Amino acid sequence: MDGITLGRAPLLCTLLWALLACSGAVTVKVAPKVEVVKGETAKLPCTFTMSSPSNTIVEWYIEEQGTRKRVAFRSQGGEGKSDEGTHLTGRVSIGEDFTLTITSTQPSDELVFYCQVTAGVAGVADASTMLKVFFAPEKPELTRPSSQAISVGETTSSEIGTCVTMNGHPQPRIIWFKDDQPLPEVKDRKEQTYMIPSVVKEASGLYTIKSTLYMQPTKADKDSVFQCTVEYSMPGDQIKQKKSDTMTINLNYPSEKATFSLLNTDPIKEGDTVTMKCETDGNPQPEFDFFKDGEAIRVQGGLLTLKSVKRTDAGVYKCTAMDFDNLEADLSGIINLNVHYIDPMNMVPAEPQVVMLGNKVEWQCKTKASAAHTVQWKKGSEVLSQDGTLTIQDITYDKAGEYMCVGAVPSVPGLTAEASVNLTVKGKPMIETPAMAEVGKEGDMVTLECSSFGSPAPQFTWKPSGRESVSVKGNKLVSTVTLKATAEVMAGGVTCEVSNEYGTDSKSLPVSLKRAIDNSANRADKQQGGSSGVVIAVVVCVLLLLLLVALIYFLNKKSKLPCSKKGKKEVASGKVNNDIVVEMKTDKANEEAGLLNKRPSPEQ
Repeated sequence: MDGITLGRAPLLCTLLWALLACSGAVTVKVAPKVEVVKGETAKLPCTFTMSSPSNTIVEWYIEEQGTRKRVAFRSQGGEGKSDEGTHLTGRVSIGEDFTLTITSTQPSDELVFYCQVTAGVAGVADASTMLKVFFAPEKPELTRPSSQAISVGETTSSEIGTCVTMNGHPQPRIIWFKDDQPLPEVKDRKEQTYMIPSVVKEASGLYTIKSTLYMQPTKADKDSVFQCTVEYSMPGDQIKQKKSDTMTINLNYPSEKATFSLLNTDPIKEGDTVTMKCETDGNPQPEFDFFKDGEAIRVQGGLLTLKSVKRTDAGVYKCTAMDFDNLEADLSGIINLNVHYIDPMNMVPAEPQVVMLGNKVEWQCKTKASAAHTVQWKKGSEVLSQDGTLTIQDITYDKAGEYMCVGAVPSVPGLTAEASVNLTVKGKPMIETPAMAEVGKEGDMVTLECSSFGSPAPQFTWKPSGRESVSVKGNKLVSTVTLKATAEVMAGGVTCEVSNEYGTDSKSLPVSLKRAIDNSANRADKQQGGSSGVVIAVVVCVLLLLLLVALIYFLNKKSKLPCSKKGKKEVASGKVNNDIVVEMKTDKANEEAGLLNKRPSPEQ
C-alpha cells in the first residue's frame, strides 16, 4: 500500500463518521392525523430526540401547490413566533413543547403540516401530519320539478325530484330512497333510473351537493314515497346521516276500470240525502256522465247527490266515463237505488171521541210500506195493541187522554209514521179518596185537598167554606181549601161536594189533632220505670224484714234474747253481760206472738 492510499484512509473514515453522525442523529415524531370540527381549535404535537445536545430550532411548514411555506417557528429556550403572509396568520402559535395550535379552524386548513427540527451539527429532520377538518351538512331539501305531472309510458326518463344539501366538509354523499329502499347510484343516462349529481365548493370551503333523480315510473309508483339522505363523515371515523322530508309524485296514468258506489251505509228512506260516487283507477279523473232509467242527469264531477229523496227517486242509476289514453276500457257502473217508505197512518174513526163513563170505544189503524212493517197502539210509553185494532171496554175516567197509532219498518231504522186521537170520558163526578188532615191544636189553619174526575168539569162546594183554589192535574180537577180548624170542624170534618150535569158526589174530610206519639211513649216509659222502682224497693224491704224476723227467732231459740223484765232492768241499770241484748216493745201481745210463733212469757 502506497503513501497516497494511506493518506486517504483517515479522510474517508472521517467523512464516513460524519455521514453516520448526521444520519439518524435527530428523530422527529408527530401524529399521523389530527381531526377537528370547523371552528374549533386544533393542536398538532411535535416531539424529537437527538444523539447529542445541540442548539435546536423547530419550524412548522405547510405545503401549498407543491412548495413548503413556514407558518411558525421556535428555538429551544426561545420565544415562539408565527410568520406573516399566510392564511394562518393571527390564528397560529407554537408552544414551549413545540405543539402547533390553530384556532378557529377552517376547511382551508386541511393541509399537510411538516414539523422540521434543525439541531446544528446533529443535522436536520422532519415529519408530516395531516390536519382533517369536518363540518356536518344541513338537512337535505327535497323538491319536485316545476313541470307538469309525469305520465306513465313515456319513452324517456322524467325528472322525479332534486335533493340539495349545503355546507358540509369533507364532501358528503347523497343517497336516494323509494319506499324506504335505497336506489342504486347510477350516473349513466341511458338507464331508466339514474341520478345527475353536482358539487359546488363555496367560498367558505364547504361543499353544497345536489342530486337530481330521473325515472320512467310505472302505475305502481303512484303511491310511492321518495326521500333522500345525506351521508357524511365526522371525527373518529364516524359515518352519519340526515334525512330529508318525504314526497310523492304527481303521476298520470290511464284508467282501466270504473267504480260507481253508494256512500250511504244505512238503508235509504224517504227524506234522506243520498250520495253516489263515480271514479276510475286512473289519474287524472275523466269527465263523467250520469243517467237515471236512461235519462241523463246534469252533474259536475264524479259525485251525484240527491237531497230529501222520495220514493219516485228509486230506480237504476248509471255512470259512464271515457279516457282518451285508453279508449278500449269499459268505464261504467250501475246502482239500483231502492228508497223505502211508509204511508201516513189511516185511522178509523179519525176524529176525537167522546164516550160516556162505562161505555165502549174501538179504533182501527193501518198503513202501507215498502217492506214488512208493524202497527202499534200506545198511550204514553205503554203499548196497548200490536195488530192495529184498539178496543176499550167499560171505560173509566183514567182511560181519557191521547192515544197514538205508530207504524214502523223494523228493517229501516228511523222509518216511522204516526197518528193520534183524543178520548174524552163524560159522566158524573167521582171524588178520589181524600186524605185526613191534622192540626196541632184547635183554632189552627188547615188546608184540605179534594180531587175529582168528571166531564164536563165539575163544580166544587166546600162546607164550611174557606179560601179556595182549583187546578188541573192530568184528567182530573183538584180543589184546595184553607180554613180555621174550629170545634165544629174538628167534630164533623169538612165536606167536599162536586157536581155537573150528570150527577154529584161528596166526601167528608176529617180533621184531627196531631198525636204526640213520642211524648206519650216517653211518659209511659217513665211511668213504667217508676213502677218498676217501687216494686223493687218493696221486695227488698220485705226480704230485709223476713231476715230480721229469722234472726230474732234464731236468737230466742238459743235463749240469748233478754225479753224478760229482769233483762229489761239489767239493761236499764247498765248491768249488761257480754251477750247481745235486744229489747222489743209492743202493746199487742198477739201480734208479737204471731211474729215469733211463741206464746207470751208468764211474767209478761
